[in-house]
Amino acid sequence: MKFPLLLFPTITLLLTSLIISPPITLAIIGVVASLFLVLLALVFLPYFTELILSDHRPPVVGPITHQLIHFHKLYDYMTSLAKTHPTFRFITPSHSEVYTADPVNVEYILKTNFANYNKGEYNIGIMSDLFGDGIFTVDGDKWRHQRKLASFEFSTRNLRDFSSVVFRSNGAKLAKKISLLAAAGETMNLQVKRYFSIGPEAELKKTIRMVDEFVYELIRNKREQMKDANLHRDKEDILSRFLIESENDPENMTDKYLRDITLSFVIAGKDTSANTLAWFFYMLCKHPLIQQKIADEVKTATEADDDTSMDEFGVKLTEAALEKMHYLHAALSETLRLYPAVPLDGKSAVKDDVLPDGLKIKKGDGVAFIPYPMGRMTYIWGDDAEEFRPERWLNNGVFQPESPFKFTAFQGGPRICLGKEFAYRQMKILAAFLVYFYKFKLVDESEEVTYRTMFTLHMDKGLNVYAFKRF
Repeated sequence: MKFPLLLFPTITLLLTSLIISPPITLAIIGVVASLFLVLLALVFLPYFTELILSDHRPPVVGPITHQLIHFHKLYDYMTSLAKTHPTFRFITPSHSEVYTADPVNVEYILKTNFANYNKGEYNIGIMSDLFGDGIFTVDGDKWRHQRKLASFEFSTRNLRDFSSVVFRSNGAKLAKKISLLAAAGETMNLQVKRYFSIGPEAELKKTIRMVDEFVYELIRNKREQMKDANLHRDKEDILSRFLIESENDPENMTDKYLRDITLSFVIAGKDTSANTLAWFFYMLCKHPLIQQKIADEVKTATEADDDTSMDEFGVKLTEAALEKMHYLHAALSETLRLYPAVPLDGKSAVKDDVLPDGLKIKKGDGVAFIPYPMGRMTYIWGDDAEEFRPERWLNNGVFQPESPFKFTAFQGGPRICLGKEFAYRQMKILAAFLVYFYKFKLVDESEEVTYRTMFTLHMDKGLNVYAFKRF
């Protein structure tokens, strides 16, 4: 027989009273009750105070404890709240946590008054163990310095050409591996495995040490290569660019700083794209007609035929061919609209402010925009907001981008994702390879895949599919 959790303190006190004298037992009960009342006061007194004294503040939807209660389906819970209140807040003992799905407010936070909304100590504290002083966890001069140097690299043709070669090569390798599983009629898990398994604190620290060893070795090897007089010293990649810069400022640009920078870009490029592709194939399995339409477009764009080998297909998958794949681009964007790689992005108010909708923000408030709920709001996307419909991105068959403050998967304003086009190219190449050669079908077509509440939108139990050769 199972007892309700709340009965255990009562049972414990009753058993204690049989051993300890009644006066001491009463004293213990009094202390426990007092502590419990203090805890309730800390949580609920600020909540009721803010509930009464609204003063043009965002609507209060509950104390911060509600997030813990709904943690398993947190982003769906946020979605239900945003349908009623485009901007709302939870109350903590010290401040409010404000969330907005209003594109006008999002533009104001990310662009118009960018200087007033930084990462904040709380958000930095959550990510600093892993990312350190990398670009995703810093503000001010450090952020501007890293952003400037990285932007040079992302704008070079070298990175585009080199990355495309790597993506095509990996696409062919993956397609060949799937060929073996398809021929055997075996199931496969299309959820791409994560580098890190974030678990208990001790396990996290152990994992981070392993990551550190890898990245520091990478930095040492790259530095030795650059010392070789027989090798050119062109800024051929992001790490090379930062290493050359570190020679001018070795005191500040230490190996630890370089480690934080390198790891930030590695994780940003790997985790987000991998998760998005998993959701993309889930959507294609749910919508076989869309899957077929993408396959037809890829065939037309590459001018491949039924006899084209995987290696030959890689050669045909040129930049010009990728540019013609408007429907594939739209389907990937539609996936990111409904399943954004980062479902919630938090910032902190530097000083008091008023949002465009007239709602007041106080200094120290957490202020977040919420891409996952935003993709499901009818007041943003229309009555079919929760439908997977790539056509919403097309005008006469040509892809039409949306405002980054409406489609927030890549942020917007000064911190807009540097690797946006890089990510699209990577995903289009891998998706084109797989969809051209295979049809994908869920092992259990009645299954509704859901997420695990994490920093990125990771599938909870993977994506089990069958692959069937198209030719």
